[in-house]
Amino acid sequence: MLADKPFPRLAILLSLLALAIGGCLAPSVSQSNVNLSVSLVADGETKTLQVPSGSNIQQVLETVGITPGNLDKVEPRTYSIVSEGLVIRVTRVREEFQTAQSIVPFERQTVRNESMPLGELQMIQNGVNGLEEIVYRSYFEDGKLVNTDISRSTTIKPALPEIIMYGAQKPFAPQPISGKLIYLAGGNAWLVQGSTSNRSLLTKTADLDGRVLQLSKDGVWLLYTRKSAKAPEQEINTLWALNIETPQAEPMSLKTSNIVHFADWDPTTSPNLRVLYSTVEPRAASPGWQANNDLYRMVVGKNGNLGVREKIIDANNGGIYGWWGTDYQWSTTGSYLAYARPDGVGIVSFKNKNLIHLLDITPLQTRSDWTLIPGLAWGADGRTLFVVTHAPPPGLVIPEESPNFDLSAISLDSDINVRITKQSGMFAYPSASGLRPEGTERSYLLAYLQALAPSQSASSGYRLVLMDRDGSNRRAVFPDTGSRGLLPQTPVWAPNPLYDGKGDFVAVLYQGNLWLIDASTGLSYQVTADGLIQKIIWK
Repeated sequence: MLADKPFPRLAILLSLLALAIGGCLAPSVSQSNVNLSVSLVADGETKTLQVPSGSNIQQVLETVGITPGNLDKVEPRTYSIVSEGLVIRVTRVREEFQTAQSIVPFERQTVRNESMPLGELQMIQNGVNGLEEIVYRSYFEDGKLVNTDISRSTTIKPALPEIIMYGAQKPFAPQPISGKLIYLAGGNAWLVQGSTSNRSLLTKTADLDGRVLQLSKDGVWLLYTRKSAKAPEQEINTLWALNIETPQAEPMSLKTSNIVHFADWDPTTSPNLRVLYSTVEPRAASPGWQANNDLYRMVVGKNGNLGVREKIIDANNGGIYGWWGTDYQWSTTGSYLAYARPDGVGIVSFKNKNLIHLLDITPLQTRSDWTLIPGLAWGADGRTLFVVTHAPPPGLVIPEESPNFDLSAISLDSDINVRITKQSGMFAYPSASGLRPEGTERSYLLAYLQALAPSQSASSGYRLVLMDRDGSNRRAVFPDTGSRGLLPQTPVWAPNPLYDGKGDFVAVLYQGNLWLIDASTGLSYQVTADGLIQKIIWK
């Protein structure tokens, strides 16, 4: 009996030890049994909720039956995990749209006219208010208006500017001139005829953009482009024609748009008028277009009716840097149409409707949003092309970045390419006079721009240089040495001398004004002083 007594004592000791150890451990509680207190602010009410620990805000909202709308704001984010004392805010958001029409006040424009006495005023066009439709967006949070802004604006009727002409006559001696000289100033076309003092306004819309300004062979029809009323990324400009021989003639829309590089009258037209043009596609990104490098011919009836449009050249990539575009130019005889693009020049085959390549040109790499179409001009014989070529670079410069440019001549008779001027600059823009009598022969002169800093010709000023067609008898005539140079442009020749080769003028723009240079004497004559002229044609 005594041997059995230790065992109950041991059992009791072990039980007491187990209880002691168990008392030192934390009690085990399921997370799902712990609730957290959060506040919910929504729809004008504040509620205190007990939610299970580990819940996210989306689950809390679902529990109380709140579904945020697409515009509603929830703070914190719906995927956030709740914590003790958290404040959840649901802000109800809505938008309201209202449409209204608004008057667009017309602008007032003044146009200087140096054919009118100084200070004299003349109303050219009455201003007309435009109309636009505006869609307003109102933004509300929990029923309170936060802000109102313009969501969309659409022009219903564009405003027409009020145009007042005022006299700005300057004491420049008038010069007799041949043909019709037309210049663009202040968005309008002006005609100078007979004398530099005899000027008349041809258009009154004040929106010509200068991309196209061409006169038909008979001197009756003016072809020009106007800025579009639409956004530039939708439409750049539109093409128009005007009979300048009929005083009350109305401008005629040719239902054609986005003309950047080329549009001109067909000099072979008979009896109907025909227009050739090339198009681009507007782009929001610089330079504002993607060239199609196409060519169309369109019949234009003198009564305003438009005829068939014939595709001569399909849209194509235009070669290297062809996104910039292709330019075209008629020969003086009307027998050929030449083309120039960044990587070469050639002529258009109307019979086969393709391009006949004549000369490869190393395209200029500008590392910018523009590239160079080489300057191109036909000689008066209609068989010679003068072109600005990209010459080889010095040292280790890559060919596409060469700063060197030469003036060359291409003969269609012999396929010979001859360099006639070295280091002319990239904007030499040659221009040939008409055939001039010279003893028993008929020859012509060539004008071009010579860069003052040939190795930096992209930013250099230029001087006007005249020479014989073979490159001989070269002389710089304008402006004077030491003066600020000319900006890039194509010199424009008078259609024919007034008498015995005298008065054989070439016209240039200098500091926004029209100047005439007599090729036989080298004397220059300033014609305007308003500084507003943008472009010249002379036929």
